[in-house]
Amino acid sequence: MASSKAPSTMVIDYVPPPVTSLRVRQPAHKVSSEYIAKYNKATEIMRNLPPSDPRNFMQQANIHALYCDGPDGDKDGLGKYIQFVVHNSWLFFPFHRWYVYFYEKILGNLIGDPNFALPFWNWDHPDGMQIPDMYTDKLSALYDLNRSTVHQPPTTVDLDYHNGKAPKPRKDQVDDNYGVMYNNMVSGAKLPLLFFGSPYREGSKTSPGSIEKHPHNCVHNWTGHEITPQTPCGEDMGVFKSAGRDPIFFAHHANVDRMWSIWKTLDGPKRKDITEPDFLDASFVLYDEHAQLVRVKIRDCLNTEVLGYVYEKVELPWLKERGTPHTRLAVPRNPNVRKAELTDFPITLEGSEVTIVVPRPAKKARSKEEKEEEEEVLVVEDISFDGILRVKFDVYVNDEYAPGPANAEFAGCFANVPHKHKHGGDHHHIHKVSLNLGITDLLDEIGADNDDSVFVTFVPNNSYPVTIGGIKLELLS
Repeated sequence: MASSKAPSTMVIDYVPPPVTSLRVRQPAHKVSSEYIAKYNKATEIMRNLPPSDPRNFMQQANIHALYCDGPDGDKDGLGKYIQFVVHNSWLFFPFHRWYVYFYEKILGNLIGDPNFALPFWNWDHPDGMQIPDMYTDKLSALYDLNRSTVHQPPTTVDLDYHNGKAPKPRKDQVDDNYGVMYNNMVSGAKLPLLFFGSPYREGSKTSPGSIEKHPHNCVHNWTGHEITPQTPCGEDMGVFKSAGRDPIFFAHHANVDRMWSIWKTLDGPKRKDITEPDFLDASFVLYDEHAQLVRVKIRDCLNTEVLGYVYEKVELPWLKERGTPHTRLAVPRNPNVRKAELTDFPITLEGSEVTIVVPRPAKKARSKEEKEEEEEVLVVEDISFDGILRVKFDVYVNDEYAPGPANAEFAGCFANVPHKHKHGGDHHHIHKVSLNLGITDLLDEIGADNDDSVFVTFVPNNSYPVTIGGIKLELLS
């Protein structure tokens, strides 16, 4: 049993130690029974640490809540070092990489195994598209009572999930999941700021990166418990304040982190880490495996091998799954869809679809080289919503019938994991973000590259009101 440690009060700058051997993170559905026993033992020890020990399981979960739901109310502890929340911006990937890194190091330290590596929930591969068995044993320290009761194995994970969505046959669900992955890793993520999210700067509008909004947020909501009086926000995974209380969170985020590593290996001249000093020099304060407060910088976590770990290589079946066009021509207008003009903004999405005709940039029918240099981006501005609700809407181009993520007309979605940022106590808080969707490949696939305009359809997936301030198409490099 590991000895308890009092939290450090002094912050030191952290430098990743020299790497003598690489820890290998494996797919959670493929690990051995011996590995599961070791992982369970480490988690059990972590759960039993005194509450005052910052390595204690609930203390670790609370760190995630502070960075993702806001530090208000914790000005005497770690919260006094936190000046921002990390979602909906380029801070998302690096914060979670560091956070999971230290969680993994703590587990290894508690069982005396410096080579211990967390598993990753391989939800982008059919063999991993369900809750891994190791997390379903009710006698295990890896079990969490607050998970969806209807999404237990062998239910196929829905990477495009929204509240109340009816399950699809497995083959159709796998096809949709491939569409989500292709859209958010390949066709819609050619630029760093589309993949990572918007810069986090004073006065700038925040916008989530492609993987953060979809599938990351959807998997959180799919895994969390149904909305009940006891779990009003879909606790545990379905709301940021409690997501870290479910051990599956760390397998989920290991796979999210894996996407960062994979993204940089895909074809495209701009699939590289951001080099701006505002990104590289941003820092977080966390506890290491010795309960020492450390300050870490983003520039030190860009390469997982420098941090001492890699991911087992597995097949990427979604990589070539380009969406199938629902139709090569503009489909007949859907009489049930509400029409709006650009002059009608702001518009409210509430229950029914809305279609807007959006003019294209003057520079159309560009060469392959021009398209690699500049991506055509659909910018949805000033999305306002109550942050404590599971808000989601999908976006389609030239198709009002919402055929699903496996179709080429699917441009992407906006999905929210409930979070308050704790402004004003328990009162609901209106959030405002933007959404950037890369659609160059989409326009090619549906034969719309020469069109002067496209019609964009918003499909709300629940009855919660969402206000959109504007929409435009622009070229971004």
